[in-house]
Amino acid sequence: MENTRRNAAMQESRIDYGVILPVFLLCIIGLASLYVALSQDPAKPNVIRGVGFQALWYVLGIGAIIVIMHIRAKVLWKLTPIIYGAGLFVMAILLKFYDRSIAAVTGSKNWFAFGSFTLQPAELMKIAYILMLALVVTQHNGRHRKRTLESDGQLIAKMLAVTLPVLVLILLQKDFGTMLVFLAIFSGVFLMSGISWKIIIPVFAVMAIFGGILIFLVLSESGRNILYHMGFKPYQFARIDSWLDPFHDLQGSSRQVASSIAAIASGGMFGKGFNVSDIYVSVRESDMIFSVIGENFGFIGSTLVIVLYFMLIYQMIRVCFDTNNEFYAYISTGIIMMILFHVFENIGANIGLLPLTGIPLPFISQGGSALLSNLIGIGLILSMRYQSTNPYSHLEG
Repeated sequence: MENTRRNAAMQESRIDYGVILPVFLLCIIGLASLYVALSQDPAKPNVIRGVGFQALWYVLGIGAIIVIMHIRAKVLWKLTPIIYGAGLFVMAILLKFYDRSIAAVTGSKNWFAFGSFTLQPAELMKIAYILMLALVVTQHNGRHRKRTLESDGQLIAKMLAVTLPVLVLILLQKDFGTMLVFLAIFSGVFLMSGISWKIIIPVFAVMAIFGGILIFLVLSESGRNILYHMGFKPYQFARIDSWLDPFHDLQGSSRQVASSIAAIASGGMFGKGFNVSDIYVSVRESDMIFSVIGENFGFIGSTLVIVLYFMLIYQMIRVCFDTNNEFYAYISTGIIMMILFHVFENIGANIGLLPLTGIPLPFISQGGSALLSNLIGIGLILSMRYQSTNPYSHLEG
């Protein structure tokens, strides 16, 4: 009996409640916000059905977390190339079997549809990509303990080799927002991989110059003509114009952003109260869910949500530094960058600081694919503490 209690206590101590608590609270806020968004929709969708489906995805995500927590690092290491390869295969066949009706509305070929059920493979591909990138960096660093510029160059080539196929498929799907998430993940792992600053500084200098040129092209008429011939679409320019001046076309392209800003501002300090909405914001249940939080719960409620995200990021960083497993450390880096970029871009777009890119707010926005991807990421973070007995030295055995 005493051994049973001791084992139970040991199991309990391996569960990181510092990560679980903010995720749980964000999920509760997500269900409440989704209920408001759907109940205030002029189209009058089935609110119970919509909230019920989201709750079902939460349950599936919790199940995925439990399973992932029990997967040993050595097993995950061996499964990673298979998961990555399967992800690329699904992304490739999506180019042929994407849902035409969704593509006609969004311009992106990034959804499967099975009746009323839809799936966005790119969301789950983020996890497969993080795993593969972590594996590549860990393998390389294990074989090159003495770092040189040559070995760093080889590592960059390996990282690009697993990144470029994903980016090409994303570009073919015309999903610019998702491509930015993959680039953010790559940047985070790139910085943490131990590559010499003699390489990092010139790389980021070139990126800064490229970004400056891109901004110049976007802001000038002749530059836009160049970008248009390079494949940029009118709706992408419209989103940029709405970012530069959210109130320039209130009946057209900037209506969504302007409405979101107005809804958040109207919430004041404490909000209008639960399920009260005077300003309609299109697609508020997914990309614009933060406008619901701002209008209903005001500055205080919005700040609480941001604080919960900071708490979660802090707890994940702590787990990353506590782990003695290099493979896990790079996985956590990728997951942190994925969630952080989602939060930064979504909230920034809702308040007019950043252009709209269709990126959902983690654990809150409606959407099963993104929610499941984020919860799988949390499962991987939790497994680092739960599987803390698995050292790096055992990975390549």
